[in-house]
Amino acid sequence: MEEREKLNRLRWRCTRRAMLEMDLLLGEFLDRIFPTLTPAQADAFVALADMEDLELWPLINGSRECTDSVEAEVVALLRNVRVK
Repeated sequence: MEEREKLNRLRWRCTRRAMLEMDLLLGEFLDRIFPTLTPAQADAFVALADMEDLELWPLINGSRECTDSVEAEVVALLRNVRVK
């Protein structure tokens, strides 16, 4: 699968969520922050984007901690995204 197709699939997963807040947050992150991530962080973001909203939201709002250190780095970046 080519990179553009992978990015399009990731964009779809980020912006077609059950929670509007997650659509906005992940979409903004994908546009602004994702291109600056290291390969390991990009992989961690893809894994986070694959989670259901009910699993991911507690990580983002801080009510649950990440067990993976690279995912924790990405979650910290997600927590700082300001949606337009």
